[in-house]
Amino acid sequence: MSQTKNFNLPDLGEGLPDATIVEWFVKEGDVIKLDEPLVSMETAKAVVEVPSPFSGTVLKLSGAAGDIIPTGAVLASFALDPNLPQRADGQDTGHSHGHAAPAAPAAPTPPPLPTAAAPVAAEEAKPAAAERDDAGTVVGAMQSSNAVHAEQALAVGGVKAVPAVRATARKLGVDLSRVRATGSDGAVTMADVKQAAADGSAKIGVAPAAVAAPAAAAPAPAQVAAPVQSDARTPLSAAGKPMRTQPPGVVAKGQPEPLKGVRRNMARVMADAHSKVVPTTLNDDADIHAWLPGNDVTARLVRSIVVAAQKVPAMNAWFDGDALTRTLHAQVDIGIAVDTDDGLFVPALRNADMLDARGIREGVNRLREQVEARSIAASELSGYTISLSNFGMFAGRYATPVVVPPCVAIVGAGRARHQMTPVMGGVEAHKVIPLSVTFDHRAATGGEAARFLRAMMDDLALAS
Repeated sequence: MSQTKNFNLPDLGEGLPDATIVEWFVKEGDVIKLDEPLVSMETAKAVVEVPSPFSGTVLKLSGAAGDIIPTGAVLASFALDPNLPQRADGQDTGHSHGHAAPAAPAAPTPPPLPTAAAPVAAEEAKPAAAERDDAGTVVGAMQSSNAVHAEQALAVGGVKAVPAVRATARKLGVDLSRVRATGSDGAVTMADVKQAAADGSAKIGVAPAAVAAPAAAAPAPAQVAAPVQSDARTPLSAAGKPMRTQPPGVVAKGQPEPLKGVRRNMARVMADAHSKVVPTTLNDDADIHAWLPGNDVTARLVRSIVVAAQKVPAMNAWFDGDALTRTLHAQVDIGIAVDTDDGLFVPALRNADMLDARGIREGVNRLREQVEARSIAASELSGYTISLSNFGMFAGRYATPVVVPPCVAIVGAGRARHQMTPVMGGVEAHKVIPLSVTFDHRAATGGEAARFLRAMMDDLALAS
């Protein structure tokens, strides 16, 4: 009789304690082959498709869409099919598999697989399936791993798209089967989904617009039941697949709901920072009255941080509160806070001290696009030496931005405004940018923070 095995949720990239089920690609009783898509999981920063580690019949799925599964917990149970290919004994997949009670006495099971992360993307015996680097699936201060497939455009339900595109389509209410694909090999891209959402051409639950009369007088086929959907709410998409967990703000009001994905991780990070850092904030206004037309605010802010970090290295540093050690950095890697509907991302603008205004703008735009497409690599979301939150693009003058360890400082830029400034012989209306610098007082002194802020203000006061 067939052997039964459990599949435990692997670490999807960097030691996060859990992940959220987005969508199962199988149901109990289905037969699945090795490395076929099993489930889509949402981690702190990405939507990841997890492949099946076995070939056989799905006996049990542990959880439904929206459920939070702890890392290491049983995700699914399988009855192995000896007639289908299985991963070779001893071949490390990076997954954690548990052995359920076999249906009948079976041959002794091999020793547990080693926990060292190894690519799951392919069997070594299959040259056609090359290893895939999964460094871009999750984010955080910890090292990434290669325990799951890299995002790739897979055909599910007849539509080819990467997991992040599918998740965005569900969030925007777009029926992927009706989106005009412009990507390579007929894959639906993020731009295709956003365009369909903007023009309403593929809205879930809305029948397609009537097409002009048929070209030929062919007999009209019996109206194919393109499922006529009412406006009644349903947990299923137009293709009959479970919908992605809705983001905060669109679920029923007045009911508690667990934080998931990015927001769940943000809550952990902020709580950890609050418990470890001794924050102090300085505020002042940078006078930009002398600016020439065409100055890029973000580029100037980044440049001023670089200048200040070079003058006061203590602010461009990491601090280990347990070991009481400080690391000063020669390079300036600035974490740029990016606000999204799903939560806060902080990608790193690397080697900002080597970039001119154009390079800074191109780098910031690239990072923002990758965040919006959920294609940002894990390596881009950690390791920055100081942070910038340009919240003034929305509203607000001053703030107390949160320093996230191991960084020592973060800069907040408020909304620019005009104010009356005393000058010789009278007053003038000058444009100013409010600045807030929060620093960890365990690692830097008030004098160092003040000199850092002064250096920023002096650089921002220059015409260009």
